[in-house]
Amino acid sequence: MTRKFYLLAACVLAWISPAAYAELRIEINQGVERPVPIAVVPFGWKGSSGSAPFDVGALIAADLAGSGRFAPMSRGDMLQKPTRGRDIDFGDWRILGTEVIIVGQLIPTGADRYSIQFQVFDVFRGDLLLGYRLPTDRASLRMRTRRAADMIYEKLTGIPGAFSTRIAYVSVVRTGGKPTYRLIVQDADGANEQRMLRSSDPIMSPVWSPDGRKLAYVSFESDQSEIYIQTLRSGARQRVSARAGVNGAPAWSPDGRKLALTLSKSDGNLDIYTLDLATQVLRRLTDLSSIDTEPVWSPDGRTIYFTSDRAGGPQIYRVSSGGGRAKRVTFEGNYNARPRISPDGKQLAVVHNDRGSYKIALVDMARSYVQVLTKGPLDESPSFAPNGETLIYAAQAGNQGVLAMTSTDGRIHRRISSVEGDVREPAWSPYPVN
Repeated sequence: MTRKFYLLAACVLAWISPAAYAELRIEINQGVERPVPIAVVPFGWKGSSGSAPFDVGALIAADLAGSGRFAPMSRGDMLQKPTRGRDIDFGDWRILGTEVIIVGQLIPTGADRYSIQFQVFDVFRGDLLLGYRLPTDRASLRMRTRRAADMIYEKLTGIPGAFSTRIAYVSVVRTGGKPTYRLIVQDADGANEQRMLRSSDPIMSPVWSPDGRKLAYVSFESDQSEIYIQTLRSGARQRVSARAGVNGAPAWSPDGRKLALTLSKSDGNLDIYTLDLATQVLRRLTDLSSIDTEPVWSPDGRTIYFTSDRAGGPQIYRVSSGGGRAKRVTFEGNYNARPRISPDGKQLAVVHNDRGSYKIALVDMARSYVQVLTKGPLDESPSFAPNGETLIYAAQAGNQGVLAMTSTDGRIHRRISSVEGDVREPAWSPYPVN
């Protein structure tokens, strides 16, 4: 199949061709309700000389502020800077209106080895809410600090934090009219960018393996669509599907042993298949003249949700991962596409057409109720954070594209830091495996 034909098919797979090729740029622009006033005091450094190798308190404060739920106090406004709970004068912090205070220390324990110690207090009661010690080495200081922020967030909200997770996306940079495609992985707040692949040929549809150690994606480097799996740590790549016709929209099974994918094969019709990665055995799940694409597995691995136009327009359907008759899931509105299932399996995030505007919406699986979360007009590619609280998606603001985030209750909207190029198809990682 020629690249020209595949790119035409890719537009069909994306369903919203204008948004799929809009120029995207990530930027910070946070909007929140009334955030909880907190204080993250600069962490003490217990080294014998010099300054701390990393500002633990600053990153914790930035992560909590970036969630949209907390407003850390400026360090310049702090009347005192204790590093241990016993040194806190809660009266001073009550006067400042602070509800939560976080104190801690970074302690060297050996050659390039450290301990991050922190305590979280309810200012009005003076109660210790959380105290913990995290061992780390120099190379892992940033990630272990994010783990501390995850723990603090969960204690304060009852929801696991997702600061230690990452996002993947495709960036396109044009020089002299020639595009360069990059597969990027970075922290959930936009920091610590890593370029996993660079190519003069298109890259599409990155998706994380369940253990967060690999990415599957579509590449055009052989002048046709092919699906690759790449190991993040080593960079090693494996081509797993290069069949005649379209090879697109890969999705990992929960156990990591299979991919659901869209193939056209010899008949040219787009259908859903599963691929056993160990044996290369294919199983066809749909077999109609409709366009069936964008599969995603349920958390228990028993069901695959997908987009189909078999009713005349794109809607979400489900089918057993073992095969059988497909059943329609979405009925509200004439356009629902690109399903992504929540970690608890109770909701689907979809691209929903609302009065001619493409927006991100949630579908309640039990009631088929649709809740629109974003304003559009060209929002696409939703992806859940592993805690199920937040969605990242591609959007458009004025004449510029952005990557945006929304809480699943629709109350908090934010963007993440800017990167170079035309950015597409964000995918949120699972929690890291220790």
